[in-house]
Amino acid sequence: MQIANNILRHHLRNCYFINGTAYAGKSTMCAMLAERYGMVHCEENYGLDEILQVATPEEQPNVSYPNTMPSWQHFVLRTPEEYQRWVDGNSMELAQFEVAELIRRSASGQKLIVDTNIPPDLLWQISDYDHVAIMLSPQSVSVDRFFDRNDPEKQFLLSVIQGCPDPEAALANFKACIARINSPECYESFKNSGFFVLERLNPDIDTKEETLAALAKHFQLDTSNA
Repeated sequence: MQIANNILRHHLRNCYFINGTAYAGKSTMCAMLAERYGMVHCEENYGLDEILQVATPEEQPNVSYPNTMPSWQHFVLRTPEEYQRWVDGNSMELAQFEVAELIRRSASGQKLIVDTNIPPDLLWQISDYDHVAIMLSPQSVSVDRFFDRNDPEKQFLLSVIQGCPDPEAALANFKACIARINSPECYESFKNSGFFVLERLNPDIDTKEETLAALAKHFQLDTSNA
C-alpha cells in the first residue's frame, strides 16, 4: 500500500523537524523548543525499542542489524564505506516507522518537535519549508566532539571501542566512519537542500538563545508567551 504525499503532509502538519550533521545542536534545540513552546519532544531514536521488535531482516535489514550483527565490536569496526551504506539504508527504513509513529502522536493536535534523520528529499515530500530546519557543524567539529556528550548511546559506543583488542585503532576507525557520514559533500548536500539552514561554525561560543530565537521565528511559533 502507498499513501499519497498530500495525505501524509496533512497528518504531519503539527510536526516540526530538525535534521543535519553531528554536534550541530539539534538535540539541544529540540529540547529547548519543547520546553519553551510546550511542544512534544521526539528525541533522536525515539520509539527504537518498539521498532526493533517489529523490524525483520527480510523487510528492514539495516534497522535489524543490531539484532543480527555478530557483536558490538563488529559494529564499531566496520569500514567507513560499510558504515555509510548502513546509515543511508537505516535512514530510509526508519523513515517509514517514523512517519507512522508521528501520525499516531499527532492525533492529540499538539505540536511536535522531531530530532530526525529523515532525508531532506523525503521531508520535501511530506512536510513544508516552514516546518523543517537543517543544523550544520563542520566535519572537524562533528568528529572531534562526537564523544564529548554524555548521552548513554555515545558513551556505550565509546566503552565498546575501549574494549576492542586495539582500542586506539578502533577509535581511529570509528572516527573515520563519523567523518564519512559528516563529509564536506554531506554538509553541502544539506546546505543546498532548499530548507532553512543554521550553521554552527564555532562550538565554543554559546549561541543557544540566538539559535532558539531563529528557529522559533522560522517555525512561526507564538513567541508572545515564550
